[in-house]
Amino acid sequence: MKTSQSNLPRVCLSLLCLVIAGQALSQQKISYIALLNRQNHWVDSVYKKLSQKQRIAQMFFVRAHTDRGQAYEDSVGNVIKDQQVGGLVFFQGGPVRQAELINKYQKLAKVPLMITQDGEWGLGMRLDSTISYPYQMTLGAIQDNTLIYKMGQFVAYDFKRMGMQMNLAPDMDVNNNPDNPVINFRSFGDNKYNVAAKGIAYMKGMQDGGILTTAKHFPGHGDTNVDSHQELPLLPFDRKRLDTLEEYPFRQAVKAGISGIMVAHMDIPALDTTKNLPSTLSRPIITGDLKDSLGFKGLVVSDAMEMKAVTKYFPNGDADVKAFIAGNDIIELSENSELAIKLIKKAVRQKDVPKQEFEARVKKVLAAKYWAGLNHYHETPTEHLVEDLNRENAKQLVQKLTDNAVTLLKGDYTTMMLNPIQKTGIVSIGVDSPGVFQDELTKWYINSDTFLVGKDTPADQLLALLSKLRKYDQVFVSINDTRPRPASKLDYSDNVKIFISELAALPHSVICVFANPYTIAGLPGIERSGALIAGYQMSDEMQRSAVKAIAGLIKPKGKLPVRINQFFPSGSGVVLR
Repeated sequence: MKTSQSNLPRVCLSLLCLVIAGQALSQQKISYIALLNRQNHWVDSVYKKLSQKQRIAQMFFVRAHTDRGQAYEDSVGNVIKDQQVGGLVFFQGGPVRQAELINKYQKLAKVPLMITQDGEWGLGMRLDSTISYPYQMTLGAIQDNTLIYKMGQFVAYDFKRMGMQMNLAPDMDVNNNPDNPVINFRSFGDNKYNVAAKGIAYMKGMQDGGILTTAKHFPGHGDTNVDSHQELPLLPFDRKRLDTLEEYPFRQAVKAGISGIMVAHMDIPALDTTKNLPSTLSRPIITGDLKDSLGFKGLVVSDAMEMKAVTKYFPNGDADVKAFIAGNDIIELSENSELAIKLIKKAVRQKDVPKQEFEARVKKVLAAKYWAGLNHYHETPTEHLVEDLNRENAKQLVQKLTDNAVTLLKGDYTTMMLNPIQKTGIVSIGVDSPGVFQDELTKWYINSDTFLVGKDTPADQLLALLSKLRKYDQVFVSINDTRPRPASKLDYSDNVKIFISELAALPHSVICVFANPYTIAGLPGIERSGALIAGYQMSDEMQRSAVKAIAGLIKPKGKLPVRINQFFPSGSGVVLR
């Protein structure tokens, strides 16, 4: 086949990406955990060349953005140049800007930086112009875990294409508190077996795809009602409960060979009685429980050290020293890494941590860089980057995932599909413009009228609309949460919630909830609808999946990953034959 001259740059770029991927994969014939048991000449050589201060700095990962301006970017560059830290944690920004900045920052490092990011639902969790895969709560409804493994492979490709080596994911918390303000929809659900199985599938897909992973937040942040970004949560349960519930997914992940585990900031008296001591700073929890009892040999990563759960009680670098002594291998987002490195150097000199243990932990970080291919570092190509990250097969996978997640909580073919030629009302609540649900549904129900209801629509307007809808043969309703982080309770007025209850009582009503499934508990009377579909989140793909289920193009296969109320326990989901 002849290649045109205009396609040569694109072909060369593709070949370069394949070469980079191939070099990394060639080192991944064994797992990262297995690699730690082998002599590694690159790791030993790098370790010997570093000063004691630089060895300590390898354990520090600092914050980076591409949406805070040049002065901020330069300040991060100065930290890399002066301190020679081990890695970066990127937050908000754009893909091309970030890739260019990674290339720039890598040139300042004597040892290649390990680049990480929170990507629980892929790059879209932090970056614009990139694909967002479904939230983990949505994935929790899927019955075919091979799809989640495949998603892990796709996320790994995206990370590597961006020049990153580690994903701070998956979240393996068991979310058994509906009011949890910080985990919630980020969890696979409230069933520990489901959380473990899906977290492992996601993790294996990513690790087989060539990136390091980090299960979080050990020993389990799912049953808290406090956000550790703001305050120190208390986990008051006894050791038996922690062993059998909270820690279960992490124990299984360790057995499955996960490369990293992030430790939460929580006060856990059953594991360490020290008052107001975050688990991140506890040697009994990190070294005693996670490393010794669970036998975890991989990277122990602290949660962000700038969070108030830590800084409130341990300011001025004290937290970083305690995190180091506790057994963390990577100290994330220190408030003052320069001061912390000096204080830890003093702690090493005083033998607060045995010399052999210190050396092993620094080498563990270096071995992770070797496993990820950083011993043969290559600059990240930025040509066609956005196109590569938004490739068609990735979009198709997102649609397939939502198709498999959509859950029929109540109803059957008769009550869900209704009659396509009868007079039909299509009502979208919580939005100010038509969305995919309305647009797609009108193609199937040609004798239809569409209506929009805001979150605070006045009562008189709601009564007038309800009176009008009573004259329709059938009504489809979509309940939408437009917030970027879907909470357990909808931000609807009481009048709108009553209106939803009245709609559910209509003779032929189908309600689709494109929101956090917990929100259904706050809509009393919704269970009276002829059919009720859980859509989990307000994405275009999920709305399309719901319409496909209504039209009979797919069979709803999802199972509810959390308990909503007595009507809809965890595992609910009608299977249509």
